[in-house]
Amino acid sequence: MSNHVTFCPYTIGEDAYDAIPAVCEKLGGRLLLIGGKTAMEKAKPAFLKAIQDSDLTLVADRWHGGECTFARIAELSEECGALDVDLIVGMGGGKAIDTAKGVANKLGLPVVTLPTIASTCAGTTALSVVYHEDHTHDRTIFFDGPPAHCFIHTGILAQAPDRYLRAGMGDTIAKHFECHFSTRGDTLAHSSALGREISNLCYTPLLACGRQALTDCQQGSDTPALREAVLANVVTTGLVSLLVEERYNGAVAHSVCYGLSILPEVEKNFLHGDIVAYGVLVQLMLDHDTKQAATLRDFLKSLGSPVTLADFGVPNDDALLSPVIEKALSGSDMEYLPYPVTAKMLRDAITATETL
Repeated sequence: MSNHVTFCPYTIGEDAYDAIPAVCEKLGGRLLLIGGKTAMEKAKPAFLKAIQDSDLTLVADRWHGGECTFARIAELSEECGALDVDLIVGMGGGKAIDTAKGVANKLGLPVVTLPTIASTCAGTTALSVVYHEDHTHDRTIFFDGPPAHCFIHTGILAQAPDRYLRAGMGDTIAKHFECHFSTRGDTLAHSSALGREISNLCYTPLLACGRQALTDCQQGSDTPALREAVLANVVTTGLVSLLVEERYNGAVAHSVCYGLSILPEVEKNFLHGDIVAYGVLVQLMLDHDTKQAATLRDFLKSLGSPVTLADFGVPNDDALLSPVIEKALSGSDMEYLPYPVTAKMLRDAITATETL
């Protein structure tokens, strides 16, 4: 039997929620909403308005818990399993949506997503990134398919804090560079080859419109530039994730992110995508691609993204960075690279990034 990829359909625009009844009535009439507190405050009224004259009923809503953990997924699954619902609705950022997807998977139910910030591609991917209770990264769990639909309300996204859009661009750019790095030298199957080529659209459109998109978001304006950035962050990155073999979905950039995130001041004060973007710079310097690193660094600086350890409030100190590098090297994203990477190589790459 040949392999096939299931894509996540999406609807985008200020009227995106108008499509909810037509899509969701085919999946079942009794809905359970799982989301973030702020997300439900901002988007739940528009969601309720969209379903008020339909055959859909919101049975209950639940806070996702603040973190996507196995314990919270299990707790919500047990609590909500008795509610006799047909469909899970995930609303919010990546952790809320990943929790909703985890619950849906446990209950054997379909899930649709309503991202309220454009910081990740969680709304369209067939996986959940799970964390420990202390907010450190645990592991990634994979599902048989992506959400049934993703509803991208750009009016709501334009009103979200701009730092989430910026972080999403950092995470999206990483998909391009990590995909090309991890696939280097391999003869790719059709799906992975297609995903790698699509990953180019995780970078070049953002270079062209990213700065304008961020300005528009700061002004609360739903514009073509904003939509282009949102599509890159939510849809294009998710599509690459679905297309390529899992071993090609991460590399040094995410590993550096998970390493730096063991430092409390980094984990507490910076978003995932901002840390990953710094990790891309480290990956490029590890690969001795100084020219590309300089181009990316200038772009990230124009967005206000951190580009040095000092920007994170982290001293360039061997004793402090040793466990960071150890954590980075131990991650699953470092298991499939075009060449072996040692602790010294990674430390040298960080030093080179600092002096770029």
